[in-house]
Order: sequence, then C-alpha cells, then structure tokens
Amino acid sequence: QVQLVESGGGLVQAGGSLRLSCAASGSGFSINTMGWYRQSPGKQRELVARIDGDGYKRYADSVQGRFTISRDNAKNTVYLQMNSLRPEDTAVYYCHADLIFRGGRWGQGTQVTVSS
Repeated sequence: QVQLVESGGGLVQAGGSLRLSCAASGSGFSINTMGWYRQSPGKQRELVARIDGDGYKRYADSVQGRFTISRDNAKNTVYLQMNSLRPEDTAVYYCHADLIFRGGRWGQGTQVTVSS
C-alpha cells in the first residue's frame, strides 16, 4: 500500500507564509504527476497546483504568483510554498499523486487557516 502524508499546515495571519509537504511511502511504485488540492466547507475540491514528471507546473488562477509547487523525486516528496496568504486560502489541503500503473492516491489532508 502506498500512502501520502501531508504536513505543514497551521494558522497564519493574512500576508504570511506556510510551506506544505507531502511524502509518499511504500515500495514498488513510481510517480508521474503530483499535486495539491484544497476544499473548504460547502465547496468542491479544487486544484491548487500540480507538477508532472517533466517539471511542468500548473496553478489555479487564484494562487498564480503567490504559490510555488516543487518536488524532490529522490524523497518522493512534493512541496507547496504559499506566500501572501489570504483568508480565502483557508481550506483543508490535500496531496495527490498519480502512481504509474497503479492509479491515484490521496493524502489525509492538512488544515490551513488564514486569519484576517
């Protein structure tokens, strides 16, 4: 079983920064695309950012220029650097990985709360 574990969430004031991490553990797997999604109460889960195996990145318009996604393939870890945080960024952030030949996996989520 491959598991994804997120960390780095917390409470921050508007304008502040947080760095989220997501580490994949297990054996016998490789990963293509990794990404971050978020969900707040009453809303659909939405894509925040993703990065494919070639390093191509995509961001939601709402976070473009403020967030940066990166990955360390040797550690099977993806990061999300979040700067200039806004109250509307408050959500549970979920890590996702597309495992080659094995489908997708979700992390358990980490809470990010931005106070005004």
